[in-house]
Amino acid sequence: MRLWQRYRADTRTVLVLGLPLAGSHLAQFALQITDTVMLGWYGVSDLAAGVLGATVFFTLFILGTGFANAVMPMVATAAAEGDDAEVRRATRMGLWLSIGFGVVVLPPLWWSEPILLALAQPPAVAALTQDYLRYLAFAMVPALVVMVLKCYLAALERPQVVLWITVVAVFVNIFLNWVFIFGNLGASAMGVRGAGVATIIVQVLSAAVLIAYAALLPALRRYTLWARFWRPDWAAMRQVWRLGWPIGVALVAEAGLFAASAVMMGWFGERELAAHGIALEITAAFFMVHLGMSNAATIVVGRARGRGDAEALRRGARAAVAVSLAFATVTVGVYLVAGEVLVGLFLAPDDPERAVIVPLGMSLLLVAALFQFADAAQVMAMGLLRGVKDTRVPMVIAAFSYWVVGIGTSYLLGVTLGLDGQGIWFGLVIGLSVAAVLLMLRFWRGAGRAVPVATALR
Repeated sequence: MRLWQRYRADTRTVLVLGLPLAGSHLAQFALQITDTVMLGWYGVSDLAAGVLGATVFFTLFILGTGFANAVMPMVATAAAEGDDAEVRRATRMGLWLSIGFGVVVLPPLWWSEPILLALAQPPAVAALTQDYLRYLAFAMVPALVVMVLKCYLAALERPQVVLWITVVAVFVNIFLNWVFIFGNLGASAMGVRGAGVATIIVQVLSAAVLIAYAALLPALRRYTLWARFWRPDWAAMRQVWRLGWPIGVALVAEAGLFAASAVMMGWFGERELAAHGIALEITAAFFMVHLGMSNAATIVVGRARGRGDAEALRRGARAAVAVSLAFATVTVGVYLVAGEVLVGLFLAPDDPERAVIVPLGMSLLLVAALFQFADAAQVMAMGLLRGVKDTRVPMVIAAFSYWVVGIGTSYLLGVTLGLDGQGIWFGLVIGLSVAAVLLMLRFWRGAGRAVPVATALR
């Protein structure tokens, strides 16, 4: 096969894996959006508690997904080696660690009001948020189980089922919110507590469907995932732990960069914070595509590593980077041409603040156009490095780039030098760019070159 034909095949593989995963990430994002919108229709207090509670839950959840993300390269590599036992061991211990994490974080979620009060949150909002988090506490374990099984199935090149289950979950969540938030079909109107009930049901149902699928699909029975599930495998658990916790910390570091930017934007006023929130929602939606392609890169690289095929690994990595950068180019065009329309979708046509917030949001999207390539490159580099099971140094790079460079530069430009919101966002551009350069250099000059043959992986 000619080289260009191989690259075309690699690109097709990345798209076949990445597009369903990107769609599932977008659907997962839609779950959060629908909760926010429907709580906004119910009442301001419940909306405030919902946003605060979701932020707390998501921060802990994303930390816990490190173990799920560790399962993906481990399963991809083991499957390429034909090692069914290793596929089973990695997935089981990923589930064990995820369930354990969900149990550990239950107490702080259950008794969250004192923590929120210590963070200077209004007492009424803190109390209502605790009520919400007490429901979400019981959604953590099934949500993390869903993440592990999604990564397991995606690594086995079955991303389509992940997409469809997540899409169905969005519609189920909307229906259950309608029932429990607003009190329909004989249910009592529960407000934000109803959103918590809906979340528990959606996550439990999603987990149940994925568990059944993994157990009953004939092509997956060979892995006997659930046979003697209660038996610990300490060696495999240590491996998942070593690979997973740095991934979780790196994810939290990135989320913390944007959370800190929101705090700083709040110093400039409500309108600026509103524009910032709208711009972040838009960029986050487009980012889901890059995240899906990053997951595809992890799988492609992990499988090539399992076969000991260094050339296929690098070729697949180049294809994944090319696809992500092509989408980043399209995104920049969308921001430049339709940015005003996108920002306007978040505001009522007769909103008196529209004339101020839309231009502010537009100015931030113009800066966001600059960091599209950096954001695409850094998340792609993370995916490539996970594929070769390199997570600890990338964690350090991420923490330095996001917290020291990103937040520090945002404060310097936005606050100290008085560039306000655009200064904050230019700081994001610089932090993401530093991460992209350092992580890409680590892969292409180090981890991406030293690819052991399959027999050396054991």
